[in-house]
Amino acid sequence: MLTKKRKKVLIVTRNLPPLIGGMERLNWHIADELSQVNRVEILSHTDARNLAPKDCLFHSVPLNPLPIFLLFAFIKTFWICLTLRPDILFAGSGLTAPITVFWAKVFRKKSVVYIHGLDIGTNHKLYNLLWIPFIKKANVLIANSSATYNICIKKGIKSTKLKIIPPGVSFPPQPRNMQLIQQLKEQYQLNGKKVLISVGRLTQRKGLNEFIDYSFPKIVKNIPNVVLIVIGDTPNQSLKKTLQSKELILSTAQKHNVHDRIIFIGNINDDQILSSFYYLTDIHIFPVKYIPDDPEGFGMVAIEAAAHGTPTIAFATGGIIDAVEHQQTGFLVEKENYNEFSEKVVKLLLDESLISQPECKNYTERFSWPNLSKKINKILE
Repeated sequence: MLTKKRKKVLIVTRNLPPLIGGMERLNWHIADELSQVNRVEILSHTDARNLAPKDCLFHSVPLNPLPIFLLFAFIKTFWICLTLRPDILFAGSGLTAPITVFWAKVFRKKSVVYIHGLDIGTNHKLYNLLWIPFIKKANVLIANSSATYNICIKKGIKSTKLKIIPPGVSFPPQPRNMQLIQQLKEQYQLNGKKVLISVGRLTQRKGLNEFIDYSFPKIVKNIPNVVLIVIGDTPNQSLKKTLQSKELILSTAQKHNVHDRIIFIGNINDDQILSSFYYLTDIHIFPVKYIPDDPEGFGMVAIEAAAHGTPTIAFATGGIIDAVEHQQTGFLVEKENYNEFSEKVVKLLLDESLISQPECKNYTERFSWPNLSKKINKILE
């Protein structure tokens, strides 16, 4: 017996793979999960077509330049609403909120906007003038963390419109591939090493350069066999150009003579390889800086690490306080306290029993994609 599709949902977003980042993975999984019980259509950039969830009907517009993407998406959303009549218009971020909210008002449909920290925390004058009013007029706003929720309240968004639904994670994760893990260890000479990992875009907010400057030399002094693996790169499609380059980070490392302890892997698109790096790692470091107009909305990589039993040490800022359960999935450190950050890393490297690996893994089950889907479907209904 066929299950009746409940709603027609149009998701409008610029953030989809092959673009790399947490927002891209989130939007892909939202579309994939919602398509299990709804008729989901996606309007996104042309390059995303081949990687889109198989049960979703795809509509494309050019990715660049940004004004062209927005203009074409605006026109095409009108056409989709006119011909296919979706029940709900869903914006994958604040960027496409004006498009979905405007046409939802015109066609008398429901508008839902998923809000990330930067969507609402930015001080960009044009964005605050044109985008924020549309975001406020959405029928429902989904904040990705309690920190994002609080920023929404400060910006004058009614609490009755707001829901908190954090991003999800694949749970259980990929099983251990011991052959691949050993292969990576040999390839990058990790046997007998204590391994730290950083996963994410190289931006100012992620604070990797500052970690290398203020914490990593102290860790190396106490743990001589430690290495840092950096997965990610400087994003070429970032809308906020506060970036850190590999060259900048290496120059800082050379200043402290720790450059030979840092291994840059770049972006990884293979889930099994990324999982293997999480498995072979001792600690995931997440030294995100506190930047008021560029907040860390959630911290999805901390949940991904925990799913593999890998603890995270992070500064307690933004949505990270929702992603890291202190003393269960890692440790939260007072923001900008690099001395304490270094101490926590050293202590955990010397005594891994400080964090229970089974408890670390179990914590992440609540963030599974199916659980996220249930919460969003309740809103859609």
